[in-house]
Formats: sequence, C-alpha cells, structure tokens
Amino acid sequence: MKLLGNVDLLKSQTAIKFAAFVFISVTFFYLGKHWSDGSRQLVFFSRQSPSSTTSFVPSVVVSPNFNKEFNISALINATEPETGPEPSDPVISNEQQSVLALKAASPPPPPPPEIKSYGIVDANGTMSDEFEIGEFDPDLVENWGNGTEIETETNKEDAKSTFQVKKFGLCDESMREYIPCLDNVEAIKRLKSTKNGERFERHCPENGAGLNCLVPPPKGYRPPIPWPRSRDEVWFSNVPHSRLVDDKGGQNWISRKGKDKFKFPGGGTQFIHGADQYLDQMSKMVPEITFGHHIRVVMDIGCGVASFGAYLLSRNVITMSIAPKDVHENQIQFALERGVPAMVAAFATRRLLYPSQAFDLIHCSRCRINWTRDDGILLLEVNRMLRAGGYFAWAAQPVYKHEQALEEQWEEMLNLTTRLCWNLVRKEGYIALWQKPFNNSCYLSRETGTIPPLCDPNDDPDNVWYVDLKACISRLPENGYGANVAPWPSRLQSPPDRLESINIDSYIARKENFKAESKYWNEIVASYVRSLHWKTFKLRNVMDMRAGFGGFAAALIDNQLDAWVLNVVPVSGPNTLPVIYDRGLIGVMHDWCEPFDTYPRTYDFLHAAGLFSVERKRCNMSTIMLEMDRILRPGGRAYIRDSLDVMDELQDIAKAMGWHPTLRHTSEGPHANYRVLACDKRLLRG
Repeated sequence: MKLLGNVDLLKSQTAIKFAAFVFISVTFFYLGKHWSDGSRQLVFFSRQSPSSTTSFVPSVVVSPNFNKEFNISALINATEPETGPEPSDPVISNEQQSVLALKAASPPPPPPPEIKSYGIVDANGTMSDEFEIGEFDPDLVENWGNGTEIETETNKEDAKSTFQVKKFGLCDESMREYIPCLDNVEAIKRLKSTKNGERFERHCPENGAGLNCLVPPPKGYRPPIPWPRSRDEVWFSNVPHSRLVDDKGGQNWISRKGKDKFKFPGGGTQFIHGADQYLDQMSKMVPEITFGHHIRVVMDIGCGVASFGAYLLSRNVITMSIAPKDVHENQIQFALERGVPAMVAAFATRRLLYPSQAFDLIHCSRCRINWTRDDGILLLEVNRMLRAGGYFAWAAQPVYKHEQALEEQWEEMLNLTTRLCWNLVRKEGYIALWQKPFNNSCYLSRETGTIPPLCDPNDDPDNVWYVDLKACISRLPENGYGANVAPWPSRLQSPPDRLESINIDSYIARKENFKAESKYWNEIVASYVRSLHWKTFKLRNVMDMRAGFGGFAAALIDNQLDAWVLNVVPVSGPNTLPVIYDRGLIGVMHDWCEPFDTYPRTYDFLHAAGLFSVERKRCNMSTIMLEMDRILRPGGRAYIRDSLDVMDELQDIAKAMGWHPTLRHTSEGPHANYRVLACDKRLLRG
C-alpha cells in the first residue's frame, strides 16, 4: 500500500507540472497575438486558421500606405546632378530633400577596376601555359641616377630621427657581368705563371674589397622565364652573348629562338641526342647507379650550359655544375639563368671549395682536363671529393678512339686509376666508369714507394679555403664515416655519421642539435608559406649565406617549394659542409668579407640568419650587402634574420642600394632580440 501511495503522489506531481506548462504556453500565445495585432503591419495576404471548418479562401488586405504618393525617382542617383525641384515636380518632403542634399554632396562612386590580362587565358577563354613574361612592373622600376641622397628614418630607443644617406651609384656599363675575384685584370697580369690555369682562380682586390657601386643590368633586362620552362629557354636580353651558339650550336648545346630567346635542346658534346638517353645508358652499364636513390649528389666538370645537371633534376639528383670563366663565354651564367645549380670553378692549383667525400658521382664529358699531368694531381682532387664507393664517369676521345696518341692517353689514365685503387667497372661506347674503394685496405697493400702516396695522417681533407692541391691520396676515415649514408630521400633527415667529427661546441647532443635545427627551420618556412605566400614567389635559385647543418634548405624541400639551395658555410664558423653533403644537399665554403664566385643577377632569394652580427667584427656590413646586391636578381628578395642591434644600419644600407626593406617581428614576438629584415630589390635605371 505504501508503494501504491508513492506512485499516486508521483502521478499527481507530474500532472500538476504538465498543467502549469500548458497554462503558461496558452498565456504567452494569447499575449503575443494580442500585441502583434495592435502594431502597424504591412500585410498583403491572410488566411483563416487551418482548424476552421470552412474552406480556405485567400483574402487581400489593403496596405496602410494606400492612396499616398511618393516621388521614387527623386531617391534614385541619376547620372546628371540634381538641381532642385522644377515647378512642375511633385511636392517633396523635408526628409526627401535632406536625402537629395546628402547625395549631391557625396562624390560619385569610383569606377570598377580595369580587368588586366596577363596572358594565361587565351582568346578563346581557355587556360594556357603558353604565355610570355613581359617587362618589369613599373612599380618595381626606379630611376636611380648617381651621387644623390635619400631620406631615411630610424627608430633608436623609441625616438624617431630622420637624416640623409648617400646613395650608392651605379657602376659603369662595362661591369654589368663583373666578378670581382675572377676579373681582377691587374692581379692576373702580375702572376708568375699561368700554365696550370692560375688565371682562372680567385685573385681578389686588395684587402678583399668588392665593389662600391651597384652593378647595372643589361639593356632590356626582363624578369627571368620561370622554372621549368627556363630549363629549355631564356631571354637573350638577360645574357646577351651569342658566341656559344656559333661554337657549340652543332653539338646541340644552345641555339637562337627568334630574336629574343636562346633555346637549349638538351644535348652536349658527347650526348648530342640528349642528356636523357645518355643517363639511361649509364644506368644500364652499371645497374648500381640508381639515380635519385643511392646517387643523389653529382658534380659535372666542364659542364657547358649544364644540360647534364638540368636533366638529372627530374630524377631527384642535384648536380654541382662547374666550369671556369674561359673562352666558352658565360656558360655558368647561362646555367644559372636556366635555374640549374652551377658555380664558376676551375681545376688549377688549389683545392676546390667542396669537402671530402661530397659527391656520389663525378662526371667529365670532354672537359678538356689533362688528368694525368703532375702525377695525377688533378685526378687526386677528384678522388678527394668523391665519396667512398662513388663513381667517376669519363666520356672523352681516348675512351673510344683508336688513334695512337689517344690510345697512349688511355693507357696513362688506366695506369693512374689503377694506382689510385679505382676499379674500372665498365667501358662502353663513349663512356668509361670507375668506382672508388670503400676503405683504405687497397692503399695500404700497395708496394712501398708507389706514386701517388697516401697523404699525411694530419692532413685535413676538408680544409679547402686557399689550400694548394696535394699530390697524395686523401685517407678515408677508419670508422667508415662518409661511406655509409642512407639512400635518398631518407638521408635528408637522418643525422649522418660525420656529424660526430664536426668541430663545434656541442660534443654530446649533436644529433639532438641537428634535429632541433631541422625542426626550427621547418616551422619557420611553413609559417612563411602560410602567411607570406612563399609558393607564389618565383623562388628557384636560392642561397643560404650561413647554412649551419642545411636545415633551411631541407625545410624548403619538406614544404615542397620547387627551388634548389646553395648552402654557404662561412670560414668564420665551424665547417659543416660534410654534413650538408651527407644529407643530399650541396654547398660551398666562403669568406663573406670577399666577393663570391658567381655572375651578377643569378639568385632569386638570399637568406642570411645570424650572419651580420658575426661578420661585422671582421669587415664592413656594407661590403657584404653590396655583394648581395650584385648576386641578387632585380625583383628578387633577401631575408635577413639577425639581432636587433644591427638592424638600423642594415636598413640604411638597404635603402642606399635602392632596396625596399621591411622590418618584421620573429615568432618570439615584439620583445625578442631578433628581427627579420625582408628586402625587395628593384630594377634600377640610371
């Protein structure tokens, strides 16, 4: 009974709640209907309640505004200005007159922006990639002149001050392709001998000083054709030299396309029918040569216009194409204009500026180098740079011709390579392929007195800055460092063994430092891609001026930016070049207090992180900035990430060079000690 009583009580409470809900709902419905019926409404149709038993008949309700007149035309913005009502016009209220007065006082709306055509959509309205890059945007061109001053503003300790800075003038027109350390005529005249190619090496101006003016572009300079079209054609006006067409046109190097372009068919002296067919032949000769897997970093010696390296890019191989500034006019300039990695360099009397065991394959096709001279000292330099187990490909007349003099040259080459412990893997057609040993066992088993000898154990094969060539075999590390790199692409993010041999402050957590640098730059580049739309930039030729372990270059690859990076390691810091090459990247040693060995206008983007705060202790910051201007293309960009105390001076120098600098905060926020100076280079005209 007690249980039943509880159930009845529960039912009564539920009924009371339901009744209260119904009462409140009816009350609000009645009040809402009552108040809404009392307001002014503009109702055109009404109908009876659906619950009515009569049939539904629509009825028309008259608007409260019926029988009132309005001058609608007076409220429309006519094309002619209003002059007030004429005597015959209907009467206009005070409110309408206020509206008219306000409209008469307001300026007419601006016309819609003009639709500009950039040539991507053709005459039929369809998308097409067959379009031409036009002249420079007038907003990116400045009439510079010489010897004048510009007004600049600085903000030191929150007190703004304005002052005058003298502009750098334009250099003479004859210097538009000037490379200071390679075109130093006076220094070359003073050389005691030039028989071994000394005149093609670096001979910098006294005290290492570069230019004190801005190198002008050639007349008619245009924005470079973007990659990948630039692989096959470039503007004639950007590299206005036709001698190579006359000398090498028959070998499929280069030809003219109309009056305004050069065309690159993809051939070379030994691969007239194209680089692709030539590369396929090499892979068939030695199946272990797997481009883009075990073969990732290549050197092409005497590269011409770099078609060998250009076609390797599609196979995930990056090639350092090198050639001297010799009678083959501007070949490296052509390569860089195409968007292919290249440097001016020569096999002469000094070590090249690359580390030991840098390249998985080194290629020489009719490179006009006497490899056997002076006990093979030049081939010993190839041996130093070639990775343990790497390949040397030689395509030259002694390989395939049977004339007596050429057969003698082949025998000399075969004898030398045997003493170097190289294994002739295959000789077929135009090409001979050797493989370098993986360790020192063969060297140590040679007869006593064999020439060339092993280098002294204290010789550092990675010491390359102004170091003479040595007629000895560079020893391979006993621990196997450099020989056991991971295949591409995993090697990009794998801490290499040679990380342990780099002379840096951290002796314990090197791998952690390596990974931290990679993560740091990956996050920064990803933010640039998101917020600054880097993928819309025409980034192709990129230089990292203080590369560290190559984290910035790796981040560009991870973020799928179609660019290549030359990683520069300054002599003022630790030599991290072996790590950079072990990652599958390319780089070079350099002293930024001296000019760099490249043509003017060859890079789209320069990246300098922490460079100036270090190098200003050794040389003037304006020296480095002027060299950056020489290297950078008009329309290019420079990002300088450095401490706050150098930013004011850098901004002043940038403005004096005609750059447009913008100071940005880093991700650490406005109170951090670092800033990013983002600079745009304009096309300057005198």
